[in-house]
Order: sequence, then structure tokens, then C-alpha cells
Amino acid sequence: MGLEIRQAGPSDRDAVARLLDEAFRTDPVSSWVFPDPEHRAAVHGKFLGVFVDVALAEGRIDYAVDGSAAALWLRIPAADPEGEHVEDEIPAKMRAVADPDNERCELVGRLTGAVHPTAEEHEYLLMIAVAPGRQGEGLGTELIRPVLERCDREGVPAYLEASSERSKGLYERLGWQFTGEAVRLPDGPLMWPMWRKPQ
Repeated sequence: MGLEIRQAGPSDRDAVARLLDEAFRTDPVSSWVFPDPEHRAAVHGKFLGVFVDVALAEGRIDYAVDGSAAALWLRIPAADPEGEHVEDEIPAKMRAVADPDNERCELVGRLTGAVHPTAEEHEYLLMIAVAPGRQGEGLGTELIRPVLERCDREGVPAYLEASSERSKGLYERLGWQFTGEAVRLPDGPLMWPMWRKPQ
């Protein structure tokens, strides 16, 4: 039986933010941004809520009907000479909303933004989350696959940053390839920018 997927709307905002918080609470990058577990518990949901707000306003959230998984997508145009895109504003907003005194809130977005390809239009998988009790069941793949099929039909590439070796392996199976330039968080984990050509 396939995963039933619908598009999330404003009324789903808090539920999606909670799902992201639960799914990424122990992620290497989240643990680097917020090293203290108690502090992370207090602000992590606000931090990831900014992604939800951006995706609701500027992109799309594919959401499992049972609430078990969500994928946040932005369609990024090819860079114009001005080079201003919505994702350029995200890092400062994440810091301001979640944890103004924590420069890592902003730094993670600035470092990933610096390597984000700009030459051609693409689908950007901003985040994908699966509820902790449901991970390993293939829900992420089911959630992503319809978008990748559309990318293939339309001849549009896709991009993401993997935040763990495990997720990097999943994305490689779906056709993404590491760009060759890892993002090195200072005294922290690596992130792997990945590009998927239409197939």
C-alpha cells in the first residue's frame, strides 16, 4: 500500500514543525547548532519552523496524510544578475526567530548557501522528515519519488544537502550525486551537497 500524500497548508504549520523537530533533534547538524540538549529542546522547533514558513510561502510541503513524513521543496530559478533568492534570507531569519545570540543558527545557512548551485533552475529539497518511530520503512523514498518523476518528465534537476552519511546513501540510491565539495561546519560535522540530473 502506497503512502497517501497531500499538500500541507497553513493549518498544518505547527504539526509539520513538530515533525521536523522530532526527526532532527539528534541529527549531527542540529546537535552542532545547539550543543546543549536542554537548550536544543527549547528552541529547535522554532528554528526549523522557519523552514516550514518559507516552504508554505514560497514552495510546497508534501505531507503524508497520517502525519508520518513531510518533504519541503522550493523551486529555485536560475540566478539572475542580481542573484537574490528567497533562500538568501533564511539564515538571518532562523537566527532572529530561534536563538538570536547563537551565530551557528545563521552560519549553517550561510555555509550551505555559499555552495548552492545557481546556474540552472532546480527543485531544492530543503528538508525531509520522517517520524522517529517510522524511519527505515521507505516513507522518505515514497514521499520524494513523485517529485523526482516530475523532474525527470520536465527535464529539471534537483538539489539537497545531506546532513548524515545514512541520508547521503539514501539520496544516492535515488539518483543524487555528491557535488564533490563538502560543507565543513567549524569544529562540527560535514554536510554533503548533492545534485540530481533528470533521468
